[in-house]
Order: sequence, then C-alpha cells, then structure tokens
Amino acid sequence: MKKILIFFFVTLLVTCHGNILNHDDDHGSNNQIFPLRVKSGSGGHYIEEVSCASWRLGIEAHNIINWKTIPKECEKYIGNYMLGDQYRADSKAVNREGYFYAKTLNITTGKDIWVFDIDETSLSNLPYYAKHGFGVEPYNDTLFNQWVDLGTAPALPESKKLYNKLLSLGIKIAFLTGRPLKQKEITAKNLRRAGFKKWEKLILKNTTIYHGKTAVTYKSSERKKLEEGGYRIVGNIGDQWSDILGTNTGERTFKLPDPLYYIA
Repeated sequence: MKKILIFFFVTLLVTCHGNILNHDDDHGSNNQIFPLRVKSGSGGHYIEEVSCASWRLGIEAHNIINWKTIPKECEKYIGNYMLGDQYRADSKAVNREGYFYAKTLNITTGKDIWVFDIDETSLSNLPYYAKHGFGVEPYNDTLFNQWVDLGTAPALPESKKLYNKLLSLGIKIAFLTGRPLKQKEITAKNLRRAGFKKWEKLILKNTTIYHGKTAVTYKSSERKKLEEGGYRIVGNIGDQWSDILGTNTGERTFKLPDPLYYIA
C-alpha cells in the first residue's frame, strides 16, 4: 500500500512539473515560477553583477542616483518595458492611488491645487527616446528641444485620467516643468492638443533666475510661491525624484516610473 502511495505521489509531482513548463511554452510567459528558473526573455540577461530589471528597481527606488545614461546592454530591456504593457500598468497603479487619495480630501476652499510635472508625467517623449536608444545615448539638448518645439508629444493616458478626475473633484491643476520659459507657448499648445485643456498655473523655468540651480531648488522655490499665494498643495506627481523632493512638496507625493533619464 505504501509503495502504491509513493508511486502515485511521484507521478503527480512529475505531471505537475511538466504542466508548469508546458504552460510557459504554450503561452510564451516571461514569468519566473519559483523555484524554477525560466528564460526571462529579451533584455532580461545579466550585466556585470546586476540584471537590467534590478538596475531599473535601483533607479526607481532612488538607490542608484546621478546616472547619465542607461547601461548599453539594457537598451532592449528598457525598450520592451516602455513599449509594452508593464509601463502602462505601472503608471496606472500610481495614478490610481492618487485618485483614491484625492477622493478622501475635503475640497472646499477653491485654493486646493495639485502639481503635475510635464515631461514623462503629463506628456510623453517616448517617440523621441525610441529613436535615441531609450536613454542609451547621452542627452542632446539641441535635438531634444527640436522635438519639444514640434508640440506633438502625446499625453500619458493614465495621467490624463487622473487629471480629469481631479478637476471633477474641484481640485485645481498647476503644471510645473523644467522646460525653459521660452517654450511656454508651444508647451501650452501641446498640452491642449493632448487633452489637458484647463489649468490654474503653467510654470516654466526662468533660466536667468535659476541658472546653475538644481531641479530640486527650482521646483521647491516655485511650489513655495504657490503656497505663499494662498494655494494648498494637496498632491504632487512627477517622474523624477527631483519633482517630489525638497521643500513645499505638498500633502502627498506620487512617483511615476521613468528609466529613461535622471534629473538631479
């Protein structure tokens, strides 16, 4: 009887093991099923002591800072992430939490405001970066600003959903961007074209005043001006840590994913 039971148990294990592997083969899954190690797909290979996925985790958690470009070996991985479903899903998760939080607020003063960054928060520059190695190439100010001046950057869909929901709750919107002041007209045009048609403030960087200053210093100073003007910053969302660090950050901050570049 014991031999029969042992034989049955071993047969069951072998069958289940085979089904797990066959399931991955049939559906092309990239998921790793513990304790099995399944091939992770394009871009998931290891590079010098760290995988591309672990590198992305490190930058999103702000453990890896002051980096200039993504590792060349990770171009396909970042491209797959940005163009695939996961980037959209991650963005949705962040914006959804923003809305859940906003619904708990008591909006009565008419001076409650939510600060949105623009690039990779409200508008996406992915069409540009897809042509420039998904962050592998060093930043080129001339080429990037030529792209901005086209005014054709699409909206980030999940951020636009949050934007519309915040307006419906009576929360005002401030756009605060590191773009130079000379691009204010084209930025406003691009925002409206992308569906962001209403805002309380559109703040671009005065490079004369903030020349040589960090993004943290600039954005902290401009948020302080908002609060000195009587606004209550109830929320603040951006793709860079420099969007949500510093002073006058608001009552709650939200960090969107962005493995393409880092702004100190």
